Amino acid sequence: MNAPATEIIVALLLLASGVVVLIAALGLARLADFFTRMHAPALASTLAAWIVTLAAIVHFSAREGALALHVWLVIIVLSISAPVTTIVLARAALFRRRQAGDALPPTLGRRR
Repeated sequence: MNAPATEIIVALLLLASGVVVLIAALGLARLADFFTRMHAPALASTLAAWIVTLAAIVHFSAREGALALHVWLVIIVLSISAPVTTIVLARAALFRRRQAGDALPPTLGRRR
């Protein structure tokens, strides 16, 4: 693939990643509760990271002339750590609410 086409593809992928993060930021600003606000950035940041990784693979593969998959190491770490971080944040928020005596969000199981 020639250089200008590769640059256009990489630029479009990076713009798509930026749009995904912008939509997540809007969701973060519009949602009312902490627990509902957690979903928008957690899911969108993972998707945006995958898109940036794809852009990096296209860029380095075109530059080196062969398929470059060394970028996969970064996305594997991010894909593992982002959900774990979200779970830890949710548990910390639940703990703080319990300590303060505030009402907890309903559980996903049996509703009364």
